[in-house]
Amino acid sequence: QVQLVESGGGLVQSGGSLRLSCAASGSILSNYMAWYRQTPGKQRELVARIQSGGWPNYAESVKGRCTISRDNAKNTVYLQMNNLKPEDTAVYYCNTYPVFLFSWGQGTQVTVSS
Repeated sequence: QVQLVESGGGLVQSGGSLRLSCAASGSILSNYMAWYRQTPGKQRELVARIQSGGWPNYAESVKGRCTISRDNAKNTVYLQMNNLKPEDTAVYYCNTYPVFLFSWGQGTQVTVSS
């Protein structure tokens, strides 16, 4: 079972940037990968997804502010987040899309202050 480790979160002011990383313990080469986020009391929300060969897709709420990328050789997926807003505050996770094939990692907390 592939393990996922998310990192790169933190506390930033509104308008700031963060780069999140998701390192997998095994190959993700053939997998459609995605970033999700969750706030207390709400369902996990799809933020961005990327196919094995590229072709990113974004939720409307982050379009134009986020860039998802992947390095298949390093089994790592990234999420560059710019112009962060308080409503981006959440725990961010990565996993496969649309079916969650891997065990969930611990996530990385992103907190945006106004």
